[in-house]
Amino acid sequence: MENNNKNEINRRNFLKTLGIGAIASTAAIYGCDSKSKTVGGTVDTSDVPTDKMTYRTARNSGDKVSLLGYGCMRFPLRQKAGGDGEEIDQDTVNQLVDYAIEHGVNYFDTSPRYLRGWSETATGIALSRHPRNKYFIATKMSNQAEDPAVRSKEGSIAMYHNSMKELKTDYLDYYLLHSVGGGADAMKTLKERFYDNGILDFLLKEREAGRIRNLGWSFHGDVKVFDYLLSTDIKWDFVQIQMNYVDWKHASGYNTNAEYLYGELSKRNIQSVIMEPLLGGRLATLNYHAQNILKQIRPEDSPANWAFRYAGSPENVLTVLSGMVYMEHLKENIKTYSPLQPVSEHETATLEDVAQLLLKYPLIMCTECNYCMPCPYGLNIPAIFAHYNRCVNEGNVPKNLQDENYRRARQAFLVGYDRSVPKLRQANHCTSCGVCAPHCPQRIQIPREMERIDKFVENLKQEKEF
Repeated sequence: MENNNKNEINRRNFLKTLGIGAIASTAAIYGCDSKSKTVGGTVDTSDVPTDKMTYRTARNSGDKVSLLGYGCMRFPLRQKAGGDGEEIDQDTVNQLVDYAIEHGVNYFDTSPRYLRGWSETATGIALSRHPRNKYFIATKMSNQAEDPAVRSKEGSIAMYHNSMKELKTDYLDYYLLHSVGGGADAMKTLKERFYDNGILDFLLKEREAGRIRNLGWSFHGDVKVFDYLLSTDIKWDFVQIQMNYVDWKHASGYNTNAEYLYGELSKRNIQSVIMEPLLGGRLATLNYHAQNILKQIRPEDSPANWAFRYAGSPENVLTVLSGMVYMEHLKENIKTYSPLQPVSEHETATLEDVAQLLLKYPLIMCTECNYCMPCPYGLNIPAIFAHYNRCVNEGNVPKNLQDENYRRARQAFLVGYDRSVPKLRQANHCTSCGVCAPHCPQRIQIPREMERIDKFVENLKQEKEF
């Protein structure tokens, strides 16, 4: 099985072909503002049912798992009281988790690496306020760091026990080998992280003892690792893969088509946990042309609703993860799966048409996982990429100085950039040190993309030809 290579399209030629400029409206001018909490427009989040959540049964444990899983990678942050840095907004996290549980969500996915190491602590505080049988905890052996002390058996076991401590539990419902397939030599990295140090044997014994109820792994990267793990005699309870209607047949970079991944798991009766149903948020706010295609079929549905319905429709999907920072997003996703209306064959074909259209846009394949953070020079790398991608999706990337919508698109991009990313954290402060690049599971050449965005922004500011 070969990875799909990124379809590199020159930005100017693409925009010239489609003739896309900025949408002539006030909303479009400020459409690249990352503070917007709407998902592809106004969303009706009234009357969220408490008793209609769709559940799937975990085949090996019999768990009734909510089709919507809460990804705890993107919990809300706030400034510390003294103004010295950020911290988890625990009060808001508690409110989000309480609402999720009250409305049928029972799967919560975290990791020692998420949110600068704060996610497990915040998740444990929020969940431990509820009866333990009301929720399932998923966390990970996140020993990706190249530090030998972290990858050692002792270091990895310490991480495992610390997860239980932070999550305030004496057993873990779902435990994953985190992000297998990464590294310059993916097979070597796999062996170093889980085999040579004996940690996989340790985790298998923990499963036998019942302290791990379900054991699996999450996959990013080299498909040879995916195939190898499926070829072993280990009985995997589940596997987490990236799946959405673009990645189904058109995975880019080092990702692999979800059609293949899901198919191989289904052959072996292994259930899939889905990550990135919105492709890092890029499927939540579609460009004008893509939205029109979808609204001809279901005028009231948001782009996010379409994406989540697609990700949850295959019967071998156990749960679909969403990192929900805002209550509006949580409510909408609960409604989508309360109950699920599976996508039809016609709707699937329509989403393929939308995927083909989106593939023509020169997006940066960032999923905002934050593995590249913190930047030693203070850049907000995910926010920079997210702003650029939003503006491309919304048509707020001017073609050239002669474009009749140039002024409007220029203002939209620059105003939104300053609102989304503080000036001292923008791309022009990148030193190309390269510290970030090895940590990116999408294999984005981050310094190169920073240079490209910085040049684009400077040309906009100085009104130079691109």
